[in-house]
Amino acid sequence: MFELNLMCPEARVEVLSDALEALDALSVSVEDADAQTDLEQALFGEPGMPPPKDGWHRSKILALFSQESAAKEAAVLLAAQDFFVDCQVLSIAAVPDQDWVRLTQSQFAPVEITPEFWIVPTWHEPPSQAREIIRLDPGLAFGTGTHPTTRMCLRWIATHNVKGQRILDYGCGSGILAIGAAKFGAQEIDAVDIDASAVTSTELNAKANQVSLNTGLPELANGTYQTVLANILATPLKVLAPLLSNHVEVNGHLVLAGILARQEEELIQAYAPFLLLKVVDREDGWILMTAERTSTP
Repeated sequence: MFELNLMCPEARVEVLSDALEALDALSVSVEDADAQTDLEQALFGEPGMPPPKDGWHRSKILALFSQESAAKEAAVLLAAQDFFVDCQVLSIAAVPDQDWVRLTQSQFAPVEITPEFWIVPTWHEPPSQAREIIRLDPGLAFGTGTHPTTRMCLRWIATHNVKGQRILDYGCGSGILAIGAAKFGAQEIDAVDIDASAVTSTELNAKANQVSLNTGLPELANGTYQTVLANILATPLKVLAPLLSNHVEVNGHLVLAGILARQEEELIQAYAPFLLLKVVDREDGWILMTAERTSTP
């Protein structure tokens, strides 16, 4: 395996990436050439915000080829194109053979939620102190326990009495929150998502963890629940304020995540006509917000 390393300005990222794919690159990735310096740029793509750019001001493009000759030929062909202006070939280097599966797995260790509650990939043994575990491997759907928002939601579930409750996981992703609720004794759990692949992922993960969930598209959610969980992002959470609030029964709880600390007031205002939100947990710039319904809407 050989890696062709290119440098290009932001305006050339898309055309170069397309050209590399046409030249049969096995993979093409883009990195910030100024990462971990004062010039590093953050690219955002949250709903309601401008879409993320194709690349950074100075972008590194890394393309893998099966043969060195193919990488060299691609470099020569690209250099001859008009669109290669302001771009340069940095290097062509052999990539050492590795057990990529083992290398990928090594990056995902068990995740502690509480000292007795852990998320454990299938290739790891549970920690000795774990009394409750969720078996979950990284996949296409969001939610493997490595993100602060997921950990905070699971911590809330683990430290509140959900036993016997009817629970809604809205935007279930991998189903990790619904599975966590089931592990702690919730009885009737509806896990819904707008993405059919997330629904499938939730079904498979629930089966692997030997828990029973009702899974489907958002239309599955009906009536009121003692706990409503939604780990999405701030903008859709604001749009969903009436819907999610109306699903919370009297004395029930709404638990929201996917919110940056700077977005706290936005969420409070969005939910003010329905419920009084407050911050109950913080981690790495993210917050967990909850509300309790005290009267009939």
